[in-house]
Amino acid sequence: MRVGFIGLGSQGGPMARAIVDAGLPLTLWARRPESLEPYADTAAKVAGSPAELAADSDLVCVCVVGDADVHELADGENGLLAGMAEGGIIAIHSTVHPDTCRELAEKAAAKGISVIDAPVSGGAPAVAERRLLVMVGGAGEHVERARPVFATYADPVVHLGPLGAGQVAKILNNLLFSANLGSAMSLLELGEKLGIPRTKLCEVVARGSANSMALGSIAAFGGTLERLAPIAGALLQKDVRHAANLAGTADTPEGAVFTAADAALVLMDHPR
Repeated sequence: MRVGFIGLGSQGGPMARAIVDAGLPLTLWARRPESLEPYADTAAKVAGSPAELAADSDLVCVCVVGDADVHELADGENGLLAGMAEGGIIAIHSTVHPDTCRELAEKAAAKGISVIDAPVSGGAPAVAERRLLVMVGGAGEHVERARPVFATYADPVVHLGPLGAGQVAKILNNLLFSANLGSAMSLLELGEKLGIPRTKLCEVVARGSANSMALGSIAAFGGTLERLAPIAGALLQKDVRHAANLAGTADTPEGAVFTAADAALVLMDHPR
């Protein structure tokens, strides 16, 4: 399968590298030429536009930041839909609203192109160990065609249901991560007032039943969210907003998980 990849950041870059290292034909496109420099020693080709990349790909993986980026890449005379041949598949690794995937799928279907959503979790270290988690939504036949590519950097690859299901799962995951950040910060502040230094409490809880990845992230940054906020604040704000939209659409009360998540967003200066 010929693969195209767009979005060579801290997450997508190692994923693209895993694909080409596995020997699969890979074409890349990036807005900034310097993003392509790490692949100069590989067999990866470079396209002049998203349309050119799509024309040379059976599967295009998109790992950009947000909803607007996905729409921008897909549309227009230089967009993915303008170049991809009938029978192609676009996989959205970005974390976006499920409706963004459905809107893209509707446009793609008119050209005989399929869309699956495949948001990821685990970060660059997980890619290096081929244990990235991929949450997939879409038709089973399209998921299975893409699975060998995903397997170059991921295990497990979980097919959750129809298009959009992967995004719902990822958004809920990030909602809980945000809530865990908020709860952990509340605990550390309480502990400090009770005479236990934050770093020491992090060390203890990390070895106990209350440990979490969120606590580990806080501990890695010295017991606060100040250094994590510039990295994750805007992204988690986006995902909590998406979660609130999904809850509202389903006429479901937000509940305690949103209260804790909102506390973290406020501490990161990115209130919902």
